[in-house]
Amino acid sequence: MNDSDLAIVILAAGKGTRMKSATHKVLHPLGGHPMLHHLMDTVAPLNPTKKIIVAGADKEQVEASVGRIADIVVQEPQLGTGHAVQMTKDLLKGFNGDVLILYGDVPLIAEATMQKMIDTREETGAAVVVLGFRTKDTKAYGRLKVNDNGNLDAIIEFKDANDEERAITLCNSGIMLMTGEHMFDLLDALDDNNAAKEFYLTDVVEIANKKGLSCAVVEADEQEVMGINSRGELAEAEAVFQNNRRQYFMAEGVTLVDPETIYFSYDTIIGRDVTIGPNVVFGPGCRVADNVTIHPFCHIEGATIGSGSSIGPFARLRPAAELGKGVKVGNFVEIKKAEIEDGAKVNHLSYVGDARVGKNANIGAGTITCNYDGYFKYHTDIGEGAFIGSNSALVAPVTIGDGAIVGAGSVVTMAVEADALAIARGKQRALGGWASNFRTNQQNKKNKKG
Repeated sequence: MNDSDLAIVILAAGKGTRMKSATHKVLHPLGGHPMLHHLMDTVAPLNPTKKIIVAGADKEQVEASVGRIADIVVQEPQLGTGHAVQMTKDLLKGFNGDVLILYGDVPLIAEATMQKMIDTREETGAAVVVLGFRTKDTKAYGRLKVNDNGNLDAIIEFKDANDEERAITLCNSGIMLMTGEHMFDLLDALDDNNAAKEFYLTDVVEIANKKGLSCAVVEADEQEVMGINSRGELAEAEAVFQNNRRQYFMAEGVTLVDPETIYFSYDTIIGRDVTIGPNVVFGPGCRVADNVTIHPFCHIEGATIGSGSSIGPFARLRPAAELGKGVKVGNFVEIKKAEIEDGAKVNHLSYVGDARVGKNANIGAGTITCNYDGYFKYHTDIGEGAFIGSNSALVAPVTIGDGAIVGAGSVVTMAVEADALAIARGKQRALGGWASNFRTNQQNKKNKKG
């Protein structure tokens, strides 16, 4: 297919009232990515020459989200799915390629399924290709009536179907492909002669057959055509998305110790021979190289982890955490906007933010980089091979030289030279017998009150 042969129309004009949200329905996320953008990403490899979104309620949100990657037309008033597609007439004037009609709240359709619809149209010469699916619970779905030649005779709405037609197990997803050559002739023939006084896209099948044009069917997996209209359905779709990602990563050489407890983002990238323990969550923007171990209960977002590194348990990597090769980040460690170079260790109960930790440096337990004064952020630079003693506070901006040692419990406010020892803490005193006298006095006071 040439780039000029395909146009995409995404219907996103519904109000989405069942979501009970100020956010447009199609902008609710799956795997950290808006549903609408999942669709846009999936269709991208098909190289559509035109991408059109039909918006309605809260169209400003859709416009702000997609920017210039698609044209937007407005359906107002909203008089059904057929009417929605009619709104694209000016933008598709003179277009004779295939037009694939999708729904912004049906985001899980696969690229291969869309390609199959395109291929079927080319192979059969059909004017209309409808995407169907089979399900154990056919509910009130419209049925696809296919004749002995495999052509689609009609889409029969459940309420209009007789017992024989309701026994059909092939259901209508609503997703459709039409040729630009015939599309608007079919759409212009629609009428609103129904109880809802709306123009139904499904009626084009009957119209096409009456005009002597053929209609075809392609079948998809039921999960691909899940519609999302409520928070409950959003959760069901998220479960499908996550399961698909888990299966993908395991097939690609990643060990998931307890797959159902591990959550991925839409753009997570993980290398081979990575082991991920239970209850790990990946937010957007994560890149994990080969041979990494991520222990249980870690939260990772916007971070890059170099090969051979070990993370957690109970670690949090925040955006712009850049970890080199063979880095160790231990339990209850938080890293944000920091470069941790090869072989460095941040093993226990520490916070490293707005910083560089040099190669093979060791950050002791309880160390924090004090990077914020309530108004501005400041940088901490820790040199190669430096050793920061436990419970140290590094008050930024500050530099710790290569090979320097900071004594445990220090509050460092000035630069430390390379290979120097810095100790910044109060002088210890011992008052003999003080503790015993204190306990005796306090107990006497308590006895008198009692």
